[in-house]
Amino acid sequence: MTEIRGRVVFDGEAEGPFLRLGAPISFWGGVDPKSGTIADPRHPDYGAEITGRILAIPETVGSSSSSAIMLELLRNGSAPAALILGQVDAILVLGLVVARELSYKTVPVVELATEATAALRNGELVRVTSSGSVQAV
Repeated sequence: MTEIRGRVVFDGEAEGPFLRLGAPISFWGGVDPKSGTIADPRHPDYGAEITGRILAIPETVGSSSSSAIMLELLRNGSAPAALILGQVDAILVLGLVVARELSYKTVPVVELATEATAALRNGELVRVTSSGSVQAV
């Protein structure tokens, strides 16, 4: 079992199929909050479903609207199961803070260098723990 440990940014536990995005993404315009898919036709993972996935993102392309998109994903039940961020995006995480205040179900966020997830394969079942452990199941 492959286990790597990152820094917990937003606490929680999750399990789901792993999806590593091939490029940074802007949640505003890049992710459809209704369908939970990559909506930017210029993104290499265009059309990929993020709903219920352990989503590894090398970095986000900043937008102050990313927190609103994350909130909509959570409200619509189309959010990833967890986020693994190569670089923390405080605005994106703010959407989770607001969701928690609104009593929405939230998702864990772990900061972990992109190259650290190289041993994990897309589609592989992965678990994220409250201690920041990311492991193939």
